[in-house]
Amino acid sequence: MKIAFVGKGGSGKTTLSSLFVRHLAAAGAPVVAIDADINQHLGAALGLDEAAAAALPAMGEHLPLIKEYLRGTNPRIASADTMIKTTPPGDGSRLLRVREDNPVYDACARQVELDGGAVRLMVTGPFTDADLGVACYHSKTGAVELCLNHLVDGPDEYVVTDMTAGSDSFASGMFTRFDITFLVAEPTRKGVSVYRQYKEYAADFDVALRVVGNKVQGPDDVDFLREQVGDDLLTTVGHSDWVRAMEKGRPARFELLGEADRGALRTLHTTADAAYAHRDRERYTRQMVHFHLKNARSWGNERTGVDLAAQVDPGFVLGEEAVAPA
Repeated sequence: MKIAFVGKGGSGKTTLSSLFVRHLAAAGAPVVAIDADINQHLGAALGLDEAAAAALPAMGEHLPLIKEYLRGTNPRIASADTMIKTTPPGDGSRLLRVREDNPVYDACARQVELDGGAVRLMVTGPFTDADLGVACYHSKTGAVELCLNHLVDGPDEYVVTDMTAGSDSFASGMFTRFDITFLVAEPTRKGVSVYRQYKEYAADFDVALRVVGNKVQGPDDVDFLREQVGDDLLTTVGHSDWVRAMEKGRPARFELLGEADRGALRTLHTTADAAYAHRDRERYTRQMVHFHLKNARSWGNERTGVDLAAQVDPGFVLGEEAVAPA
């Protein structure tokens, strides 16, 4: 299943997404973790030192390889150069799977060892000096969106994405690529403002959105969040000595995380599993096509010099039974 963590900058979404990744790994689940935030902190939150985190390969730098691999033998795509971030898969496309080895993972993913398990970590890559003033960060996250469009995941497999802060996710269709979106909110007016914005933007796309209250200090904070977000409030997390040590680069064994926090992570886990059980594969594919056609008309056709609507395979539905070429 595909899971996103969103929230305003400083809300703690990277910390909570890393805790959830650790929780899944400790449970023995196969996990692909993706850092799609402009501030690349997920690697450090998963225990990598500064040098190791900086050495992670950037997905954006391998975009030509990603496109060429995913194109496969799809006759609707004349060349990898005509693929854009929203290009949907079709008959003949190569599909990614969580558990497999493939050239995309070889180039873009690194194994991160955690307590009792390991996960694959992929990162979009940070802004560089060459990007400043001439590039949009969504040119980086386009590699993530393309991979999510071609990724087939099962009910016991997890793709956890730490999204860019605030409502920037709505600059592309990537916000519809998930079974469940966990919005991390502090118990403040600023903390819930992103929730309202996200809720409004996502209303027409059946996005499953639940709120995780963070930095909660007592019943008054819980009451405030409940007043502001209603039944969308799923669970809350307070101060944690374990998290504090982790943020200093000295985490204890994950099994020593406080029981209240472990209970919150179990709630996220069961909620994600329930969301996957209700996945509408046809709607998922239809939304993929919707944003592809929108991007084609807006800028894609002009940039590539071809009619990108022709890339849509009307009979294709992304699902576990979809077959990639040998």
